[in-house]
Amino acid sequence: MNICILGAGAIGGYLAAKLSLAGSEVSLIARGEQLKAIREDGLTLIENGNTNTTFPTAYSNALEAGEQDYLIITLKAHSVIEIVADINPLLSKKTHVIWCVNGLPWWYFYKCPGKFENTKINTIDPDNRQWEKITPERIIGCVVYPAVEVEAPGKIRHIEGNKFSLGELDGSKTERVTKLATEFTNAGLRAPIRSKIRDELWVKLWGNLSFNPISALTGATLAEMCSDSDCYNLIFKMMSEAQEVGEKIGVKFPIDIKKRIEGGKSVGDHKTSMLQDLERGRRMELDALVGGIIDLAKITEVPVPNIEAVYELTKLKAKINKCY
Repeated sequence: MNICILGAGAIGGYLAAKLSLAGSEVSLIARGEQLKAIREDGLTLIENGNTNTTFPTAYSNALEAGEQDYLIITLKAHSVIEIVADINPLLSKKTHVIWCVNGLPWWYFYKCPGKFENTKINTIDPDNRQWEKITPERIIGCVVYPAVEVEAPGKIRHIEGNKFSLGELDGSKTERVTKLATEFTNAGLRAPIRSKIRDELWVKLWGNLSFNPISALTGATLAEMCSDSDCYNLIFKMMSEAQEVGEKIGVKFPIDIKKRIEGGKSVGDHKTSMLQDLERGRRMELDALVGGIIDLAKITEVPVPNIEAVYELTKLKAKINKCY
């Protein structure tokens, strides 16, 4: 089966390198210095003290790549919105799309039992662009755990974690998700298939909506945020508010908040993606990681004062730094 990765940043590069080194038929769509480096010198992965270089096919656009069996999207949420009209050449009627994008996903309420089924959230999918262009029935949900950095163009440094949890949106165990999990496992990744992918997604969202904006405001690493008592208390309050929102739409949290914060602390002196974006002058994923949760809070009529305050402060900082 052929696999194409749309987005050659840290996670996209890591996946491409792992799959390519394992012999998978994988390509990726990149741009700029990253594209040039991969084409000329290959894709280098530094992991567990080992350095390996591989040469996956690198394309500059969707038209070059053509139709795929599996399309793995690893872009930032706002970037997908910007290019969604251009990805049609990658999609056939049989193409499966793996959503490795941080934040609340546009497809969240597709096949989600309850009164909110098929609800659409304009903050994260303006004018239903992704719903209509990608279409939710293609989606395989994915919760991404590894901490990875682009050390230089064409060079990926793995820091921690190798789990990519996968799941069909209706909870079934299909042939397409089983084949994908096998491909990931053969590449040395952990790829458990979840019957309730949304529950696990919320564990990741907990960190997204708290660690990311607080790090952008303070410049702190995960270990620093989780070790400071005042910051810990703020994170706890934000996660508590989010938990109430999640439970209103049927989420059952598999772990408690204290364990989630300890998990963040264990990553160590790692800067969140939002802080890295701020430092590099890149657009921050504020609406996908935090704004979408505030929209859900309004829909479910749950007050989230701490989340709202941190969101507004971070948005102002992003605007001042031309990152919003």
